[in-house]
Amino acid sequence: MTLLIMAAGSGSRYGGLKQFDGLGPNGEYLLEYTIYNAIAAGFNHIVVIAKPANTTSITEYLQTKLPSEVQITVLGQSISDVPDGFKAPEGREKPWGTAHAVWTAREVISTPFATVNADDYYGPEAFKDAATYLEQLPNAQTYGLVAYHLENTLSNYGTVSRGVCEVSQGSLVNIVEHTQLAASSPTEVTDQDSGNRFPMNTPVSMNFWLCTPHIFPAISARFEQFLSGPHPEKGELYLPFIVAEQLAEKEVSVGVIPTSSEWFGLTYGPDKEVAIQTLATLHQSGVYPAKLWER
Repeated sequence: MTLLIMAAGSGSRYGGLKQFDGLGPNGEYLLEYTIYNAIAAGFNHIVVIAKPANTTSITEYLQTKLPSEVQITVLGQSISDVPDGFKAPEGREKPWGTAHAVWTAREVISTPFATVNADDYYGPEAFKDAATYLEQLPNAQTYGLVAYHLENTLSNYGTVSRGVCEVSQGSLVNIVEHTQLAASSPTEVTDQDSGNRFPMNTPVSMNFWLCTPHIFPAISARFEQFLSGPHPEKGELYLPFIVAEQLAEKEVSVGVIPTSSEWFGLTYGPDKEVAIQTLATLHQSGVYPAKLWER
């Protein structure tokens, strides 16, 4: 099984490349815990999507850590990587978003796979549930989403962006991105942009998608539409938007796997200290060994 880790973000609100900030007791990156949990759940191919300038250093770093039987592929998310017949517009300075990050791996992934963010911690149980789901996929048009309760994904230091999910009988009906979410009472979260309110237990996406290669041509088609639009030098292709469109057009179905697994992430600078303390506790309690990797 393949895990794709999106690690090309700039971390503007955090103040640096949070994907490669040493947070563990031995300086481990957060994505190393993701990889460790994934390997324990049966994943044996790790694909990391990074900035082109970082691919060599990440490859060398991970090759010294991971078990030899685990395949590692590190790819650069390049602005110039666009569909045939198109070219990146002048003035484009940042990558094309999370859907493009996934699309970057179209030549190296040919089986069902999971996607996650490099700057999020998802917990071991979530990967076990994801592996079980991927092993039982009935067809290429069935995706999955490991969904977290909104209350467990908030930051104490500012608003967050989350894909708020509408779920019916275990299936995703719709997903809408809300960009200014914060707790407004002990029982509610409010999007400060739209004013929409949500119960604390609302399921949300943390980009833990379970996909098949069927998604690659879907991204290609929508990428071409985007590049043919009026302002392709702006905007991004977000993975939840692609899946939402596929749902609306009945191209796919998406099963929702609820999880109570622990989550924390790096959005703001002060989130770092919380992450360091949490990881130290996880090591001390035996969830992880004293040293994450032993070769």
